[in-house]
Amino acid sequence: MNQLFEADELLWLREDLAYHQARILILITAVAATDGHQGKLDGLTKLAKLDFLVRYPGLAPAVLDHLPAADERLHLTPRDSIDPTDVEAPMVRYKYGPWDDRYYPVIGALVARGLVRYATGRRGSVALMPTATGKRLAAAMGDSPEWQEIRDRGLAVAEGSAGLSGSSLKDLIYERLPALMDRPQREVIR
Repeated sequence: MNQLFEADELLWLREDLAYHQARILILITAVAATDGHQGKLDGLTKLAKLDFLVRYPGLAPAVLDHLPAADERLHLTPRDSIDPTDVEAPMVRYKYGPWDDRYYPVIGALVARGLVRYATGRRGSVALMPTATGKRLAAAMGDSPEWQEIRDRGLAVAEGSAGLSGSSLKDLIYERLPALMDRPQREVIR
């Protein structure tokens, strides 16, 4: 019985990480392709804040001035307006705002698979750029019914955040969502 449980748990973990890798690849590709981002996603702070806005689409218009709630690419439902923090994959409140501890293994896996590469970011930070293979895979996934919403949200968030640094996004999240950020570190954002 114990071996079966361990096998099921390993399968779940593999599927969970694959989901996060796919979403992050689609987001990095959208950001890199959008004017105002210099062809890359600059820094882990920016990655986390943009991912937050993709995962919590009902909050994105409150944070990004150039992203109206009526933007159909957000695929907002009435539930998103009523309870914008009731999401499939919640994040935790961390020192610099929303965070997910899976970022390091997810990014490492994307780089190891040749889908993303590291680049030099602003002020010596690490930037992420999709490779040609990563761009093709992200495009193919984004065209599938299972990933269209994530692709659309990624594009909307990328356009709405053009010209903003990770630090600027963090400041906007703290300023415009104080009730969500005024909580202990490591608490789930729900």
